[in-house]
Amino acid sequence: MNIIYHIAIHDLIKTDAGFKVSLGQDNAPITPTVTRVIDMLYDLYSRRASKSHGKFAENEADYPTQGHIRDFVNSNFQNFSDLTKKMMKTLQKEAGHKGAATGGHVFFAHFEREEQHFLLVTIVTDKLGAALTHNFEVKDVTHLDIDGFRFAGRINITNWSLNGQRYVGFLKGKGDVSEYFKEFLGCDTTELERKDTADLVAALKKFTEDQHMAPEAKGKFLAKAKHICDEAAKQREEIHFQALANELLPNAPEPLVLALANPDIGLNDGFIPNRRALGALVKFRGKTKFWSIEFDREALSGGAIHYNKDDNSLTLRELPPELVNQLKSE
Repeated sequence: MNIIYHIAIHDLIKTDAGFKVSLGQDNAPITPTVTRVIDMLYDLYSRRASKSHGKFAENEADYPTQGHIRDFVNSNFQNFSDLTKKMMKTLQKEAGHKGAATGGHVFFAHFEREEQHFLLVTIVTDKLGAALTHNFEVKDVTHLDIDGFRFAGRINITNWSLNGQRYVGFLKGKGDVSEYFKEFLGCDTTELERKDTADLVAALKKFTEDQHMAPEAKGKFLAKAKHICDEAAKQREEIHFQALANELLPNAPEPLVLALANPDIGLNDGFIPNRRALGALVKFRGKTKFWSIEFDREALSGGAIHYNKDDNSLTLRELPPELVNQLKSE
């Protein structure tokens, strides 16, 4: 549940001469309608699979959003009007640099969710529709195209204040469509293939647990995921969550898409997997100062290795002859 503290709505207007800003309500009343719109925007943003995550760029002279957020936090979250006006100036500047940029209504929302503070920024355009009057006449009506927004970003203010690494997220889009929005947020998306792959592996494993998959089904799911990602790594091709979910669960991909797109996890969509990190999908590794072990998940499902949860022990069967001979000679 979102606890909304501040709302601002301004306009970014595209003209033949460039972009101009029309300031609207910089501290709009938090009505049930406004709350519903913000909740819908956040829900739709969360569901979009194609997102990138990162942190603020260090160069605040060129990317001032971090400084504006800092001022807002230092004011004890009071100067929301100043924050949104300054951010609109930055948005106007960055939009002017990109041909793909469009205008629209810019929604700013400061809210709390699960004891963390966030700033959500979305650009929503108008859409022409129709309505039936009491006299059964059909008339044109203009309404917000909430489902069709392409530009949105979220800043986890709490995570930023704790020196996190992935507290800025935005819709990735295709090509450089979202590039100006990334620049506006001041987001550095330097992607580390191994870290991104490890995060994906962890998310896939958690998904199998959340879905209560049987051991055999879990093993097949993770093995298939490894094969798909492994092939992408060999070809140096990016992995996209929607396509991955479609391959893994062709009959019902949506739950997996939602799990991978969850902005609280902070997974980057569209990266080249690291083959070494993919091994964790099908292998278990561990060591102490006395021994080390590595085995495939198939060994557990096939009975060659048994894990006893009660006494936290492993039983190994079908030992290789050379190991047996070494043990017998002791």
